[in-house]
Order: sequence, then C-alpha cells, then structure tokens
Amino acid sequence: MLKKRVNLLLSNTDDMARELYLYNTLSRKKELFKPIHPDMVGLYVCGPTVYGDAHLGHARPGITYDVLVRLFKHLGYKVRYVRNITDVGHLENDADVGEDKIEKKARLEQLEPMEIVQTYTLRYHDAMRRLNVASPSIEPRASGHIIEQIALVQKILDAGYAYLSNGSVYFDVKKYDKKYKYGILSGRVIDDMLSNTRNLDGQQDKHFAYDFALWKKASPEHIMHWPSPWSEGFPGWHLECSAMSEKYLGEEFDIHGGGMDLLFPHHECELAQNTVSRGKGGVHYWMHNNMITINGQKMGKSLGNFITLEELFNGTHKLLDQAYSPMSIRFFILQAHYRSTLDFSNDALQAAEKGLKRIMQAAKDIKTIIVKDDVPAINEVAEIEKNVYDALCDDMNTPIALSYLFDAVKIINSIKDKNISINAKDKEKLDSLMENIVKEVLGLVDEQAEVGSGKLIEGLVDMIIDNRKEAKDNKDWAKSDRIRDNLKAIGIQIKDTKDGCEWIIE
Repeated sequence: MLKKRVNLLLSNTDDMARELYLYNTLSRKKELFKPIHPDMVGLYVCGPTVYGDAHLGHARPGITYDVLVRLFKHLGYKVRYVRNITDVGHLENDADVGEDKIEKKARLEQLEPMEIVQTYTLRYHDAMRRLNVASPSIEPRASGHIIEQIALVQKILDAGYAYLSNGSVYFDVKKYDKKYKYGILSGRVIDDMLSNTRNLDGQQDKHFAYDFALWKKASPEHIMHWPSPWSEGFPGWHLECSAMSEKYLGEEFDIHGGGMDLLFPHHECELAQNTVSRGKGGVHYWMHNNMITINGQKMGKSLGNFITLEELFNGTHKLLDQAYSPMSIRFFILQAHYRSTLDFSNDALQAAEKGLKRIMQAAKDIKTIIVKDDVPAINEVAEIEKNVYDALCDDMNTPIALSYLFDAVKIINSIKDKNISINAKDKEKLDSLMENIVKEVLGLVDEQAEVGSGKLIEGLVDMIIDNRKEAKDNKDWAKSDRIRDNLKAIGIQIKDTKDGCEWIIE
C-alpha cells in the first residue's frame, strides 16, 4: 500500500526519477546517493552509552536518522538500520584513561554494571518510542561482541598497525598517518595536533599521545573484563563500532551516521581501524548531525548542562517554562537542518508547539473538506508537492520542506474558510502530502488522536456541543455561553460557523 501511494505521488512530480543527495563528511560536499546494492541501504549509527537518562541531545540523532530511514523506505528502498548500545569500554572524557562511565555509575548506585545498562537502555527505548522514533533493524551491544572485537584487534596487529604495551594494545597512529593520513575525516593534521598536545597521566604506555586503545588491560578494581591473548581486560571504545558494523553490514556498506561530537576521535579512529583491517575505509557516506546547544554551549552529560527528555515531557527542569509534548520536541528538531546547530529556548519550543498544531489541524481538516468537480486545479498544489520532495532529497532539508508544507496548510485553511474551492485530484494530493510526508516521513503524529481515549473525548465533546446547540435553539444564551466558556477553560476551543460549530484541542 505504501509503495502504491509513493508511486502515485512521484508520478505527479516533474522529476520522475527521484534522486537523493547527501552531504558526505569525508568529501565535504553533497553527493548523489548510489547504494552498493540496488534498492537496498545499509546504515550504521552510533547509539548511546547507557549510564544515564536520555537528554535532548540524544533526541537529535534519534530523530535525524529515523527520518533518513523513513525517507529511504518512502522512496522504495529496503533498509538495514544498525544502531548500537555502548555498554562497556567508554571511559571518562572519551579518553583511554579514567573509569568506565557505566562502572562509575554502578559504583555510585551500588548496582551491577549490567543493571545500570538494562535500566537506562529501557528508559532510552521508552523515550525514543514517545518521540515516534522507530526501532532499528538490529541493536547490538558492545559486551555481546567481545569475540569479534578481539578478532579485530588481532587483524590490526597482524597488519602491523598496533603494538602491545604492558598488556594493553594500542593503534599506531604515526605509522598509519605515513601511508593513509590520519585526520582526513575530521580535517585534523597530526603536526597541528602535536603542537597542542599536553601530557596526560596514565598514558605512559603509549608511544604517541594520539595512539588509541584497542584493548585495555584491566586494573584490579575494574569490574567488567574478559580474557584475551594479551591480558584480562576490555575493548577500547572505538573498536565496537568497527566490529559490529562489519558483522551486520559487511566490510563495505553505504552510510555511517552519528553526532558531530563523535567525528573526532571516535569516527576518525573507526576509519583508521577499518582501513588497516579491511584494506579500505568501508563506508561510502559519513553523515553527522550537529549538536543542540544551551546558551551557545554543547548540551551533554559530561558538562552537566543537559535537560533529560523526561524533564521536557513533564516540565520539571528549572530552565523550562512548561512541559513539552514529544511531538513538539520532534517538530522543534526538524525545524533546523540536521547539520546546523540548534539552540534550546522555551520560545523556540513554544513556537514549535504552535506550528505542530497548525499542521496537525490541517491534516485533519483536509479529510473532511468537500470537493467540487467543476473547479480548475490549484496550481500551487503541484508546485508545493514538487518543492517538498526537492527539499527532502536535497540532503534531507526538513526546515525547507516544512516551510512548503505550511504553504499547503494555508491553502487548506482557505478552502475550509470557503475562500477557494478544490477538486478531487488536488484534495488527494494535499491529503497524500499530509499522510505520506508529515506522518510517514517526518514522523509527526496527532498526539490527541494517538491517545487511546481519543474517540471517547471526541464523542463527549460532540455531545456537549449538541447540548449547546439545543440551548442556542431555545435562545438560552446564558447556558450556551457557559458551555463555551467551560470548554475553553479545559483547553477546547470552539468556533461557530454558518455551517455549524467546529472545535479543536488547544
């Protein structure tokens, strides 16, 4: 059914063959997407390190790559989407020293590390579900792929790009740089990095400050560790994604995504690992969403300036003026291009809330609009349809797509207000845009309609409005006004028209 609707929409556009362009971080330019296997997409995205509640910063990659998957499926592709869970090996400050982030949380709460992992993985899943982020095809955990990671370390050692030091194994960045150039993904140059390097405690086992751990020997107090040919220890943070992406997508796959904060060192190290173990970088398109900032500073757990999604949903954080619904947050994120920074503010979230209501109301209204067969086509409808697709296929430009969808909302409102009329074909196009783009691709849903009691609420409000109509018919204006005011007090706005009465939940 979906494919038929897609073909119907595409058949009405000027460009019959829809081409999708994506910005490739590696080449630093937009490139035409060409899948390795026809009509199939392999996508790997770095998921969360689960030692705390998901915050607004986690919502951005979740929603960004969810929309990318939805767009691919809408355009007729099959997608294998792999998003990992990091549950071991991610040390404090993203370095090779300090305590494991999950172990540290476990010690603080006097729990087993895997209790921490299970608790926050489930809470992350619940937050994503509420944001209407679909589950990935595969969601592997680092701790479940220790064998694959040990095998990958051995491949890198055999290739001559790693060395053993006091039971730990490190990647030889200087040797790699001589042949392949370390820093080509992030744009960093080793000589520049050297001049800004400071000595860090606990890194004396390394030959070079920017060498990174493939395997770390566990200290006596370290809780999570496994046997290996080199020591009882644990894998380095960068290793898991190289090992798991290869296991589930192969040595070569289409897209690797993640946040801009992972570009260096995480993705740079992944690329180096891939290159020496596979003989090639393995990823055709590297994609990075930008950060959400608060007062111009990156929002993150390590900085302590984050707002959890639960706090946003409940309005309990001190910086919040009110609670914000999951769809308002999703809309807020989609209003900015995924590669641009997005600064948190109550004003921006409240504007997103209002914009979402306008689109959801228009999506509802278009279904009940009466068509007239004897009226000409509205030229702007076909143009809007084309512009929306052009925007989405131009590096997933959701803010531009939304601006054109608001043009569609204006037309729907004009028809509703009897200012213009519409024929059946144009109504179908507008309804398809609301269903296929707003709901299926952008993932925006009417939260009121999604509530299980939605039909019950609708029935009760209609019954109350019927009572108000009866009061008006009997010229009982006081009762009529009282019903209207009582409905308004609980957030239900009614509007009298020449054809009857309309209502919306504010």
